[in-house]
Amino acid sequence: MNAVVLDRFGGVDELSSRRIPLPEVGDDDVLIRVEFAGVGSWDAVEREGDYDGAFGVASTFPYVLGWDAAGTVAAVGRNVTRFDVGERVYAATMPVPHGGFYAEYGVVEAEFVARVPDRVPTEQAGAMAWDALTALSGLDLLGLRPDETLMVFGASGGIGHMAVQLARHSGIRVLAVASGDDGVALARRLGAEDAVDGRKDDVVAAAFEFAPGGLDAALVTVGGEIADRSLRAIKKSGRIAWPNGVLPVPVTSLGATVSYYDGDRGRAGTDRLNAIIEASSFEVHVARTFPLEHAKDAHRTLDDHYVGKLALKVG
Repeated sequence: MNAVVLDRFGGVDELSSRRIPLPEVGDDDVLIRVEFAGVGSWDAVEREGDYDGAFGVASTFPYVLGWDAAGTVAAVGRNVTRFDVGERVYAATMPVPHGGFYAEYGVVEAEFVARVPDRVPTEQAGAMAWDALTALSGLDLLGLRPDETLMVFGASGGIGHMAVQLARHSGIRVLAVASGDDGVALARRLGAEDAVDGRKDDVVAAAFEFAPGGLDAALVTVGGEIADRSLRAIKKSGRIAWPNGVLPVPVTSLGATVSYYDGDRGRAGTDRLNAIIEASSFEVHVARTFPLEHAKDAHRTLDDHYVGKLALKVG
């Protein structure tokens, strides 16, 4: 199969296109013919080698990046009865030990595969899984009731713009902290009750105008000084959900309780996500899509300003 691989960790130029063997399909696995794959900021971190050994599995080369994708079922293991060949599916995986989705085929345990809802284009589904499931798990952790207030910090990014939609579906009042005029516009369009530009606006002032007694909670998708300062607007009795891998972590106490967590990418999570998608106008905003062979350009774009997600067109 055609794939984009690493023969060693490093910069963008370490990515190269070539043919490699198809991954082996285990008894509990699904082989997906990939049509679209997501490109996330963590792909660049992984490309540099920062995840080497982090998951308890030794890195082997050629190394294939790519944590989420959508396409069709090409084959299933003998224990898999939930999926049929040809069905449209999406999945969240980890590139070790089976390899990721910057390739024409990817193999994933069936537990982490889900059918694509009819109303979702495959391109959007390919860039959806990890971000949407991380957003959903964060909202579950916060446990907000309808009409309580939430700051989504990084609301124009991948996790953030999906969190805005999932929170609004639950009746939560959302203050979105986005990046740039286009990010603010996206957050408003997707349902944020109010939105500000974290790079130029006074977020704390906007937060206390939005919720004079302080905000009930925050979901943080971008760390740093501006995030730390903005989170002063959360009540001392409030909660902050912080996905593992969002860096830097706070350097001082924020007052409110901070919970670090991982997204649930299993069947329970995807079943809930799909139910929400079917009952709402949920969308994945794909800023740009690159051909697989232009994966280097996609990685360079990770350093540019964009809103939503980046994707690769594979099949």
